Amino acid sequence: MASDLHCHTKISDGSMGIEELIALAKRRGLSYIAVTDHDTTAGATRAVVIGRRQKLNVIHGVEFSTMDTQRGRKVHLLCYLCDAPDRLEGMCRRIGESRKKAALAMVRKVMRYYPITPELIVKCATGSTNIYKQHIMHALMDAGYADSIYGELYDKLFAPGRGLALVEAEYPDTREILELIHSAGGIAVLAHPPVYDSDQALEELTALGLDGVEVWHPRHTEEQARQYAAYARDHGLLMTGGTDFHGMYTAAARPMGSTAVPEECVQALLAHKARLKKQNA
Repeated sequence: MASDLHCHTKISDGSMGIEELIALAKRRGLSYIAVTDHDTTAGATRAVVIGRRQKLNVIHGVEFSTMDTQRGRKVHLLCYLCDAPDRLEGMCRRIGESRKKAALAMVRKVMRYYPITPELIVKCATGSTNIYKQHIMHALMDAGYADSIYGELYDKLFAPGRGLALVEAEYPDTREILELIHSAGGIAVLAHPPVYDSDQALEELTALGLDGVEVWHPRHTEEQARQYAAYARDHGLLMTGGTDFHGMYTAAARPMGSTAVPEECVQALLAHKARLKKQNA
C-alpha cells in the first residue's frame, strides 16, 4: 500500500481541515500519512488522535522553515515522530511571530494596489496559525482580481526577489533546528532538496547527524529521485517522500498519494524510531 509522508492542513497553508484530510487519505487507501504543517505541531498532534479514532496510521510531523546562513538559502527540515513536541513550541512561536510580522507587511502592500479588506484575508486564513501568501491570493480571487492562487498575479506580487508585495520572514539557522529536532527526540529529514538548491546543505547536514532525505516529491525529476535514493543508501540515511499536499493551494494538481513512499521506507522510518527509543530507554 502507498503512503504519503508530507501533508499540510488548514493549520498552516493547506486548504483542507484535518478531518477532511484523514477522510480523503482513507478513501485513497493510503497506509500511512504524515501531517507536516509549517512551524507548528498543533495539526499533527490532533491528526494522530483523530487518525487513531478513524483507524488510519498518522505519523506526527512538522516542517520547519530555516535559513542556511552560510549560503543565504532557505532550507526546509521535516521533523518526524518527536518524543517531546512541547520542546519545539518555543521555536514554533518564534518563527510564527516572524511570519506574522512579514504577513502583515505583505497585506499592507497588497492593499495599496488592490482595494480588498483585511477582514476578507482573515476569513480566508480562518483556522490557520498565520496568514500565508495563499490566503492573500484566495482573498484576491474572492474579490475578482485573480482566477487562480498561482499565476500572473501571484508572480507580480510574490515572485522571489522581484515581487511587489513580498516580505520575507526571518528564519532560524538550519543547524540550530537540526539540533532542536534531535533534542526533542525527533527524526530530522531534509525536505525537497532541489526546491531551494540544498545539495551542499545536504552534505553538511549529513555530517552533523541528519537522519534522512526526502527522495520522492512532485518537484523532483525521476533522475533526481534516483540520485537522492543513491545518496541515502551510500550514507545510511532514511528515505521519505510525499505529495507536499496543500489541497487547492498548489500551482499544479497534486492528489494526495500521487507521489508515494514505498512501504519498506515507511517501515524503515518506524524501525529507526523504535531503535532510538530503545537506546534512550
